[in-house]
Amino acid sequence: MTARTPAHTTIGILGAGRVGTAVARQALAAGYPVLLSASGPAEDIQLIVDVVAPGARAVTAEEAAASADLVVAAIPLHKFRTLPREALAGKIVIDAMNHWGPVDGPLTEYDEDPRSTSEIVQEFLDRSRLVKTLNHIGYHELEEDGRPAGSPARRALAHASDNAEASERVAEFLDALGYDPVSAGPLRAGQAFAPGTPIFAGSFTAPELASALEDARVATEVATEVAALPTAGDTTADRSYTLTA
Repeated sequence: MTARTPAHTTIGILGAGRVGTAVARQALAAGYPVLLSASGPAEDIQLIVDVVAPGARAVTAEEAAASADLVVAAIPLHKFRTLPREALAGKIVIDAMNHWGPVDGPLTEYDEDPRSTSEIVQEFLDRSRLVKTLNHIGYHELEEDGRPAGSPARRALAHASDNAEASERVAEFLDALGYDPVSAGPLRAGQAFAPGTPIFAGSFTAPELASALEDARVATEVATEVAALPTAGDTTADRSYTLTA
């Protein structure tokens, strides 16, 4: 697929906090038209947008979702059900949201669900194509660490999705922002760069990130295999193993 130029790809950002405005500034610097929204009327954030993201256009969340080619969800994760689901139907949505346990507190919906948080969000946005990324870089780093393609030791960012086209489009976007995109694989692989992981806490070049993602994949496979082993005193499992030996 031929790469699209930034000028012909509108970025819609849902969330006008530190992450959303940092993404807006970096996207504007890369040449993208940017629509920035919060939860209320556009006029409520017009002054903020003019000051912290000059060049972006303040709009409602519904307009940002409906009018953009790529949409960035940059709101607190526990508020994901406030996203304009209908307006996001058919859209490529970047999930930059995190669950911060120490800040957000325990959230049963995520803590007791074996799926990644993005898989839970994808279930809600069932007609959108979700890509997990931009969650494992600080909002200040996003503007400081970006480098032109081909730069030595250019920082890399991981992305995960169940949709190949969405993954490719987002990889182009990451590259334009100043980062080498590295695919982690399907959406569930986003757990490898969730809060609390080595990838989340670090900064990597593309080869380093690919290696770290592979380490995380192997660790997940081993943990899954161990969890499937019979526990002590599980006579039913013991008999099954005996019969198939």
